Amino acid sequence: MIPDLILFFGLALVAVASAIGLLLSRSAVYAALNLILNFTAIAVFYLVLDAPFLALMQVTVYAGAIMVLFLFVIMLLGAEKLSTGPTLPYQRPLSILLAVILLLEAAYALFFRSSPGAPPAPALAGFGSPQAIGETLFSAYLLPFEVVSILLLAAMVGAIVLTKKPRRRG
Repeated sequence: MIPDLILFFGLALVAVASAIGLLLSRSAVYAALNLILNFTAIAVFYLVLDAPFLALMQVTVYAGAIMVLFLFVIMLLGAEKLSTGPTLPYQRPLSILLAVILLLEAAYALFFRSSPGAPPAPALAGFGSPQAIGETLFSAYLLPFEVVSILLLAAMVGAIVLTKKPRRRG
């Protein structure tokens, strides 16, 4: 029990620290590298949960293919440094208010629950297998799967449009 708890909190620390590093990084390349570290920590969480296929897909798809593509686009378009443009006056107070609300909800969930709840049921025999994931993904979650693919495409096009320098005519 103790080694599992130490592993969990160590991974949680790495995941949270890399997420904070991602948000606070001024370099797009360092932000992408922090995101890769976060994806890798999540993959180890999947291994701890006895879902090796999900861990492999996390590393292959996210930390591998998508992040390499993001780094390629960042380097190709020369957007290594994030520009700090003018901010709207309500952004900072709104973000502080939302952070306080999130912390209050987390404190309530941790300290003021009436009962800790029943222990989770053990995983089924086919949990995390490629067949079970494929059947669930392409039956019950087909529409969200397609929506996410369209959102990823729109995000990639948006990143290219935002970082492309305008051509000078004349």
